[in-house]
Amino acid sequence: MEDHSKSHIVPYKTYLLILAGLIVLTLLSVAITHIEFGELSVFAAILLASVKSSLVLVYFMHLKFDNKVLQIFVTAIFILVALVIFITFLDYNYR
Repeated sequence: MEDHSKSHIVPYKTYLLILAGLIVLTLLSVAITHIEFGELSVFAAILLASVKSSLVLVYFMHLKFDNKVLQIFVTAIFILVALVIFITFLDYNYR
C-alpha cells in the first residue's frame, strides 16, 4: 500500500487556471448549441463534456496524485464509454 499521508500541495493558481478553462469550455459548449453542425453537433458536445470531466477528475479529484492502477482503470472506463457511444452512433447512422 502506498502512504497517502504525503501531502501534495497544488498552488491556487493551478486551480484558478483549471476553473477558467472549465468556464471557457462551458461557454463553448453553450455556443455550440447555437451553431448548426449537423451530425457533428452531438459529437462536439460529447467531446467537450469528456474534456471537462477529465479536467475535473485529474485536478479537482486529485487523480493525478493517486495510485497508477486507479488511473489506468479510469482511463479504461473512458475508453469503454467512448466505444459504446461510437457503436451507438454507428447503429443510428446505418439503420
